[in-house]
Amino acid sequence: MADNTFFLRNFSLKPGHAIEVEGFIPEGCKQFSINLGKDDKNFVLHFNPRFDYLKDDRTIILNSMVNGVWGEELRESFFPFHLGSDTTVCFQFEQDMITIHLPTGNPLSFAVRSPIEEISYLDMGGLQPKSITLK
Repeated sequence: MADNTFFLRNFSLKPGHAIEVEGFIPEGCKQFSINLGKDDKNFVLHFNPRFDYLKDDRTIILNSMVNGVWGEELRESFFPFHLGSDTTVCFQFEQDMITIHLPTGNPLSFAVRSPIEEISYLDMGGLQPKSITLK
């Protein structure tokens, strides 16, 4: 993760609602991440597009973390992100699923692996934040 990490805490995203993240992907970015959950040890979703990072080239990594322990990584080869450009990603939270609306193409789905009543924590690194909107 890049040195510039952005945190947002103490909000309440309940099932049936969404959070939209808009940011700028700087030139030279190897990867960026957006984490959603309860705190920095419990992510219902780790969203990690990798341009060229840890042997992954233009791959989206999806994962979860419970009590500081990572789950099984899922990899998605559809990669709609471009260096030196703005991007918008929307995360629709349902009780058992998070639907990820990417800038183009079909949405991705990620199963909620550990029950959570609300998302109240977001952090992101490598992406320069422009706006975060709760919907």
